[in-house]
Amino acid sequence: MLAKTATIRYDSHELYRYGEAYTLDERVGKKGGRRGMRTIEIMDAIRARVASRALAAGDRLPSIRRFAATMGVSPSTVVEAYDRLAAQGLIRARQGSGFYVSPSAMPPLALAQAEPRLDREVDPFWVSRQSLDAGAATLKPGCGWLPADWMPDAALRKAFRTLARADGSVLADYGSTRGSPTLRRLLLARFAEDGIEASADQIMLTASGTQAVDLVCRFLLRPGDTVLVDDPCYFNFRALLRAHQAAIVAVPYTPSGPDLARFEEVLAGRRPRLYITNSALHNPTGATLSLQTAHRLLALAAAHDLAIVEDDIFADFEPEPSPRLAALDGLNRVIRVGSFSKTLSASVRCGYIAGRRDWVEDLVDLQVATSFGGASPAVTHVIADLLSGGFYRKHMDELRRRLSRARRETAEKLKSLGIVPWLMPRGGFYLWCRIPDGSDSAVLARTALAEGVVLAPGNVFSPSQTASSFLRFNVAQCGDSRVWDVMRHIIEAGSAGPQT
Repeated sequence: MLAKTATIRYDSHELYRYGEAYTLDERVGKKGGRRGMRTIEIMDAIRARVASRALAAGDRLPSIRRFAATMGVSPSTVVEAYDRLAAQGLIRARQGSGFYVSPSAMPPLALAQAEPRLDREVDPFWVSRQSLDAGAATLKPGCGWLPADWMPDAALRKAFRTLARADGSVLADYGSTRGSPTLRRLLLARFAEDGIEASADQIMLTASGTQAVDLVCRFLLRPGDTVLVDDPCYFNFRALLRAHQAAIVAVPYTPSGPDLARFEEVLAGRRPRLYITNSALHNPTGATLSLQTAHRLLALAAAHDLAIVEDDIFADFEPEPSPRLAALDGLNRVIRVGSFSKTLSASVRCGYIAGRRDWVEDLVDLQVATSFGGASPAVTHVIADLLSGGFYRKHMDELRRRLSRARRETAEKLKSLGIVPWLMPRGGFYLWCRIPDGSDSAVLARTALAEGVVLAPGNVFSPSQTASSFLRFNVAQCGDSRVWDVMRHIIEAGSAGPQT
């Protein structure tokens, strides 16, 4: 409660400067307003020097008398300021030596203080790190998600209001080991529409689609095991397999699926344990698996005891369902994973795994061991709310219409720059495009980043590093005219890299 003698006022920005809420005692001072304010000025000056790296961890602070003279205050004011900073853990006192900056006091470097990481290696992490760490002003035609204003903001807010009225256990307790029964029933009904017959004990919820793939890799792989991926493939498959110390073997991807001759050759020669792919609207190419390829692929997998992870995260963007490995296989050696981060919210994250009963049972144990459960009950409550009723169908109908227009418009603009789509996908938001001869997509991406645009260069997707003449574009993120100003500039500049 504000004391009657306190007449000095400060707004909320002042009170929370440097990321801390100052107490009323600090702002007014126990011994009077003027003395208290001078103490705070000393504290602010030290905090500012630490924040700017003028004082680093372990550095000695100025002596009390010298700093008092510099700041024009009494030594007792500096003593009080140092004592308070020591109590807050920013500095430490060493008897007979003075005060020093605490090792734990250094704040992380703010993104606003950092230049774009033009020197970062163009590896499987490149697009993820550049896109996730980009500031609000950065344009991201290379990222892998829809813009926030394409997502169902009003429906999400309504679902959160419903969540606020839910039973207290939803807000405070751990969830069951397999996840929300309500959401799993909704998922099973959606599986049936794709021709996948499954029961409740064949599905489990995870914290995200990425966690679902990670759990399967933990379950099936040992360091050194060989894993088949498409070339090109989703770059985070490569990053995740690197973390699991797997040996990656790539098979060229065609407009109808993996190159089956090469696929069979690798199976015979390398005996891979696992194949990871997108069958619906392949990432990054946008291609669709044909029925003939799917049948042959499954026959080869059975003959060589190969397990398959089918990441179906883009399935709902298809105008009509294409062949599903999980449906043709009956969830025997195919594990289906997915999430709703692309269609509903990348912030409200929940994934799933569907597969053989015995495998799912072991995967549940593994999830308990590694994260003590999967998806948050609060999150699954929100997603189940959005999936029930007719909202989700209408939302996806509208997204497919918008994306169809955006694909056509983006393809036309790309062609005017000499950038040609490898194929026109049936749905989704990716265009896998060949850039003009003589250009290198990594060079273009670095140059664009210096101008505030994140691109997705081809070799981040290619295990064989043979896609330097490709870029992946997210058509939903290409609406800003500045994207095309930058693209035109870097193409006309002859793919010249940033000046150093």
